[in-house]
Amino acid sequence: MHSVYDTQPADRWEDAFLSGDGEYGIMVFGHPHRERIVHNHHRYVLPNESLGMRPPTVADRLEQARDLALAGERERAQREFSDGREMAWTEAFHPGHMLHVDTTAGDGPVEHYRRVTDFATREVRVTWSDEEREWVRRAFVSRTDAVAVAVAVVEITGPRLDLALRLSGELSGRPAEVTFTTSAEVTEDGEASLAVVGEYPPGPGAAGFTGVTRAVVTGGRVAAEGDTVRVEGATRVVLLTRMDRSAPLPRIDALRAALAELPAEYDELLSRHAPVHGKLYGRAELDPGVPDGDRGLPVGELIARAETKTLDGALIEALFHSGRYLLLSSSGVLPPRLTGLWLSEWGAAWSGDYTTDANINLQTAGAVLTGMPELIAPYADLIDGQIDDWRTNARTIYGTRGILALSRTDGEHGLLFHLNDDWPWTMWLAGADWLLVRLYEYWQATGDDDFLARTLAPWLVEAAVFFEDFLTREDDDGHVVLVPSYSPEVGPRDGRGTSGVNATMDLAAARHALTTAADVCTRLGIEQTAVGRWRALAERLPPYRVDGQGAFAEWAWPGLETADAHRHISHLYPVWPLHDTPDDTPDLAAAAREALLRRGDENLSAHGSPHRALSAARLKDSETAKENVLKIVGHNMVFRSLMTSHNPDLEITTRTPPTVCRPWSWRCCSAPGPGPWNSCPPGPLSGGPAACAASPHAPGSASTS
Repeated sequence: MHSVYDTQPADRWEDAFLSGDGEYGIMVFGHPHRERIVHNHHRYVLPNESLGMRPPTVADRLEQARDLALAGERERAQREFSDGREMAWTEAFHPGHMLHVDTTAGDGPVEHYRRVTDFATREVRVTWSDEEREWVRRAFVSRTDAVAVAVAVVEITGPRLDLALRLSGELSGRPAEVTFTTSAEVTEDGEASLAVVGEYPPGPGAAGFTGVTRAVVTGGRVAAEGDTVRVEGATRVVLLTRMDRSAPLPRIDALRAALAELPAEYDELLSRHAPVHGKLYGRAELDPGVPDGDRGLPVGELIARAETKTLDGALIEALFHSGRYLLLSSSGVLPPRLTGLWLSEWGAAWSGDYTTDANINLQTAGAVLTGMPELIAPYADLIDGQIDDWRTNARTIYGTRGILALSRTDGEHGLLFHLNDDWPWTMWLAGADWLLVRLYEYWQATGDDDFLARTLAPWLVEAAVFFEDFLTREDDDGHVVLVPSYSPEVGPRDGRGTSGVNATMDLAAARHALTTAADVCTRLGIEQTAVGRWRALAERLPPYRVDGQGAFAEWAWPGLETADAHRHISHLYPVWPLHDTPDDTPDLAAAAREALLRRGDENLSAHGSPHRALSAARLKDSETAKENVLKIVGHNMVFRSLMTSHNPDLEITTRTPPTVCRPWSWRCCSAPGPGPWNSCPPGPLSGGPAACAASPHAPGSASTS
C-alpha cells in the first residue's frame, strides 16, 4: 500500500494531501472547480521578542539553589535558579501562501472523482470526469534540479481549461500586523508570473517572505487582471513555484530568474526527481498480510474501520508507509517540526516548533531502522547550528564547560530562554544526551566512522564534560547527586515544586553521556586521560530506584514519589531509547514494566502513546505495545491525510505519523512470538538496518526503597 486515495476533496486543511522535499511543503485540497494548494516553507517562522533573549545568568546562585533543593524547599530553589522572567515562546511556524485555481466556465458535473498521494514518487493526483471528458491535476515538490533549488510543480490538463489563477495570503488566523501584497503579469514570451509578498512587523529578524509562480500555458490565451491570471481555452497549464524568507525581503525578480532556468515540462521534472525520492522510500516494506480488497479501500473507509481493541492490518500498513513518506518529505533543510512541514493556519499550537524533550526524538525514531539513515543529516544539522548556543547555556546557567540543550527551538537558535519559576527548564540536564542518542544510533547502524570522528565524538565529549563539572555534590553513601534536576514535564507527587533531586531521566543521561564518551574516545584513541575519570564518575552515580510498589521510580531520591498521571514517561529513558534494562536484569525490566503500566495517559497525547509502545516493545510486552498503538488509531486521531492529531477526536494537529511507524521495531528488538498482535497478521518488516542489534552499554543497577 504505497499510496493513499480518497473519493472526495478535503473539507479542511488537515485532510489535504501532502507533498514536500524537506524545504517546501504543499497541501492539495483537491476540489475540481476551486482548487486550493497551500505552500509552506520550513524556515517560515514569525519573528518575536525571543530573538533577543538569553539564558538566565544564575551560575552564581547554583549552590544556594542546591541547598534549598536538598532541604526539600524545591519551589524556593526554582525561584532562586531563575531570573523572574515570564514564559516566552519560540517564533511560531506559519504557512506561506495559497494558490487558487478556479474554473471560470461554470461548475460541470463531477464523476469518478479520485485524489491520490503516491508515496513512491511524492506526487499528488486529482482526477475526475465530466461526462466524456477527463480532467487531471498533478503536483509534487522536487529539489533534484540543483542543490539550492526547490520547486513546487503543478500541472493541469483537460480538453479546455478556463481558469483564474492567483496567489494570496488568505489563511486563517493571520495576525493583522502581517501584511500581504499580490501581483500578476504576462511576460514577453507569453507566460505569466504571479507573486505574493508577506511582510512582518518591523523589528529584528527576517523582514518577510515571498512566493513566485511561473505559469506556462499550452494553447488558449492568457491575460493578467490585477493580481489574477486568466487562462482561456488552454489544454495544459504548468505552474512552478519558488519561495524564500530573508532580511531584506526576498526579491521577486531573483525568484523569477531561478524559475526561468527550469524546463516547463512536468514529466521531465518528475522523472529527474522520482528516482532520487524512490530510492530512499523503497528501502523498507511492511507486509502484514492484508487482503487485496482491504488494501484498496479509500482512506475514509480505512479510518472508519478503526476499533479500540483490534488492530486493522490495512490501516496499520497505510500508517507505516505514510509515516515513512511524511518523515522523508519533511526532512531536508531541517528535520520535521511538530506539524512536519505542513500548516494552513497561523497560530500553531506550541509554536509548531521543535519540542526537544520528547517529540523530535520520537518523530525521527524510524529513520535509520526503516532504511533512511540519510534523514539523520538534517537532525544533525539542526544541532550543529545550535551547538555554540548549548555551550553558552552551560556556561551561563551552571558555570560549566560542555553543553546544555534546551527544551524547544524554532530552528533559529539554541539559547535556553523558555522558562519561568514554575517550568524550570534550566534544571533539565538530560537534553543533550537525549538528542545525541539519535546520532549515536545512526553511527551504530551505519558504521559511519567519519561522522563519528568529525562530528559526533566532539559533542559526546562535551556532554560528558558538562556532567564532569556539574557532579560536585555527594549523598551520605558517597554517590554523586544530580541537583537541581527535572523530569519533563512533571514534578514529584507532593506538588511542592516541579523540580527535585536525581530525576531518573537525568541520572540515565549522565551515566550514558559519561560511558558513551569513554567508549567512543577509547575507540578513536582520543581524550585518553579523561576516559578513566569519566568511567570512575559514572560508577559513583546512584543506582536506579524501585519504589515500594515495585515500579521504576521517577526520582532516585528518598521522599520524592512518582506522579503517575501524566502523558510523559521520561523516567523510562533507560528503557527506550537506551538499553539499561536488557535480558540479564529481569528485576529491573519488571520494575520498568510496572512503571509503564502504572503511568496514566492524561490526555492520550499522540506522542505519549507511541512512546509507551516503544518502551513496551523494548520490554517484550507486545500486549501493552498493541494497546498503545490502538490509543491512536482507535480514538479518532487520524486525519484523511494520515497526519495525526495531538489529542483524541482530531483535536490539535501537531505531528506526523513517523512515531506510529516506529513501534514495529519490536520485530527486531523483541520477537515476542504469537500473541495479541495476531489481530494484525505479523508479516515481515524488511529493508532497514537492525539498529537495535548494536551492543548496548552495561545497564545500571537498581535499589529498592
